[in-house]
Amino acid sequence: MTQPLYSMRIDHERDIVAVRVKARDASAALGFSPQDQTRISTSVLEAARTVLIAGQAARAEFLVDNAARPPRFVVRFLAGGGAGQRLRAMRHDDSQAALGLLAAQRLMDQCAIADEADGDTSISLAKALPDGVPCDAQAVKNALERQPSEDTAAELQRQNRELIAALADLRERQEELTRLTRELEDTNRGVVALYAELDARADHLRRADESKSRFLSNMSHEFRTPLSSIRALSKLLLERIDGDLTEEQEKQVRFIRKAAEDLSETVDDLLDLAKIEAGKIEVRPAEFEVDTLFSALRGMLRPLSPGGAVELVFESCEGLPPIHTDEAKVAQVLRNFVSNALKFTERGEVRVAASYDDARRLITFSVSDTGIGIAPEHQQVVFEEFGQVENRLQQYVKGTGLGLPLCRKLCKLLGGDVSLASEPGRGSTFSATIPAHYGADVDAAHHAASDTRPAVLIVASNPIERLDCEAALRASPYRPMSAATLDEASRLLARTQPAALLLAVRPAPSEAWIWLAALRAQAATRSIPIVVLGEDEDRNEARALGATAFVEKPAGGGELPGVLDAVTGEGRAS
Repeated sequence: MTQPLYSMRIDHERDIVAVRVKARDASAALGFSPQDQTRISTSVLEAARTVLIAGQAARAEFLVDNAARPPRFVVRFLAGGGAGQRLRAMRHDDSQAALGLLAAQRLMDQCAIADEADGDTSISLAKALPDGVPCDAQAVKNALERQPSEDTAAELQRQNRELIAALADLRERQEELTRLTRELEDTNRGVVALYAELDARADHLRRADESKSRFLSNMSHEFRTPLSSIRALSKLLLERIDGDLTEEQEKQVRFIRKAAEDLSETVDDLLDLAKIEAGKIEVRPAEFEVDTLFSALRGMLRPLSPGGAVELVFESCEGLPPIHTDEAKVAQVLRNFVSNALKFTERGEVRVAASYDDARRLITFSVSDTGIGIAPEHQQVVFEEFGQVENRLQQYVKGTGLGLPLCRKLCKLLGGDVSLASEPGRGSTFSATIPAHYGADVDAAHHAASDTRPAVLIVASNPIERLDCEAALRASPYRPMSAATLDEASRLLARTQPAALLLAVRPAPSEAWIWLAALRAQAATRSIPIVVLGEDEDRNEARALGATAFVEKPAGGGELPGVLDAVTGEGRAS
């Protein structure tokens, strides 16, 4: 509903000043701020001057449009029908009137020229009413009907004072903007320096890691020869080839042989770790049935079960589809899981199971036990090389702390990861989740060139997190690209410009924050929308460093496509 407030004619130059005074009085009565009062009165002055230049006497109407949301204060100028063509022509030339209309358009929420039903032409200026300020129509009418007490010269002086105040405010804002720009440049230089330092440290760590891998590989090979000799000689002694042994001598030789076998297992684990880290271990994918794998493991591992106190159970695999990956490496992971579970389970059961997630095309192998369990603060330690948790069974079981780290590296090699759920005194469940078809993401990459959907770069060190994001985008208008490290993501960004970037900041938030700040500091990547995936505590940091949006992990349930629509504008475009 439109509520008329006041109407006046504009026939002469003095009417231009009068309509400006009315506009200022009305905006003041409506509760607009002094800055908005100046914007409104200046816009009305320019529109009134334009109408008068068009050569037609006009009428100015002041009204409140309550039908709009939010309600608006409107000043409408109505000119005779002949003015319409001249007004439109003036709007697109370089005249003073055109510049005046352009200024009004910038200062107001709306500045529109329209043809009315009676043949007149109107210029409408609109500004949304201030929030929380009640609109007293009668008070506004009283303010508008009040005769001005100042002459034209006094009004011009007032206008000059407003202009001087506006210029002073603009100068202060310009100085503040300059100061903030300098601070931002200093911050950007600091971030770039930190990023360079991080690159240098990463390179140093990479060289140290390569040296460690070479050392482990060389030492493993050096250990193998004497260990093979010890095992061969102890076998000869136990077979009495060179004569009989006493009972005590046989016992000692068996200890020697057992120690050599244990050390050989440790050397094999070290060599496997070194090969994986050096990228020299080969994946040999082939199709196999999970049930066949479990049958082989059942016969191989059942002798390890300590008597009848612990039952080793393999659950049925009925209904699981064949999978295509490296069967030997999957078996090695499960052997380590089961062996570890049997060591720390005194009674109860160790249960081996498998489940298939058709939506994400992932298969999860789990080994659950009823053993001593692991406290939450120690659950990451067991996946670190040589990491062991002190417990009351430690002295009775052997171990070097290499089995579980090897399992994690083997799973990552197959495109998956491991996880642990445990509670002290109630047992543990170790899980290995891998793609059911090894290299499926590589096959998909061959078709990426023909995929015209906008690309979204997923940066996450956790392969399961990458798979989750890719699954969330599978049926969306976006084509996922993945990077496991920040270096890999930087190389991809150097070759392509994605529509958006999904950045998982865990488990190394400090490195992710530095990288995010560096992206925002570089001109080539500054405009890329960045969606941060993290914990709730990361939200404020992400916004402070320039993230476009934040999504709390885990990202699922169809949330990601909607967030990407919002930050890229694709949803509006479609």
